[in-house]
Amino acid sequence: MIIRKTTRAELGILLNLYKNARTFMSSHNNPSQWGTGYPPQSLLESDISAGSSFVCVEHGKIIATFYYRFGEDGTYRRIYNGQWLDEAPYGVVHRITSDGTIRGTASFCLDWALSQCGSLKIDTHRDNHIMQHVLEKNGFTRCGIIYLQDGSERIAYQKKAF
Repeated sequence: MIIRKTTRAELGILLNLYKNARTFMSSHNNPSQWGTGYPPQSLLESDISAGSSFVCVEHGKIIATFYYRFGEDGTYRRIYNGQWLDEAPYGVVHRITSDGTIRGTASFCLDWALSQCGSLKIDTHRDNHIMQHVLEKNGFTRCGIIYLQDGSERIAYQKKAF
C-alpha cells in the first residue's frame, strides 16, 4: 500500500467512500457521528486544496482516505476528564475511512501519519466502538474528552512514536 495526497479528480471516489462509511457506521450502532451528509463536499475540496487530504492506494485502486495535518487543532486546546500525554507539537488525523477490502488499512494509515510527525492526536465518537478498538489496538492512549465547535463530545487519543 502507498499513501499520497489526494487529487481534485479523485473527489468523487472520496464522496463514495464516505457515503459507504456513513452506511456502515449507521448499521454498527453509530448513526449520528457523521449523520447523512458528513463530511460535506466543500470540506473535502478544502482539504484537497490545503494538501491535507490523503489516499491509500493498493494495486492502483484507492482503498482508503483520511485527513492529516501537522500542527495544532483548535478543538484539542482544552481536554476534560484527563490530559494529553504532552504538549509537544503533533499531527492530527480526522475522517479516516476505507472501503473494507483490505484488513489493517486503518492501522497502515495511522502508522504512516505517526511516522510523519512523531506524535499523533485523534478523536472519535463515543458510539464508534470500531475506531476505539483500532486506536487502542494500535497503542493509542485514551486521554480524555474534547468538544467540537458544535459542542459535540469526542473521546481524545494520543500516541507518541518514542
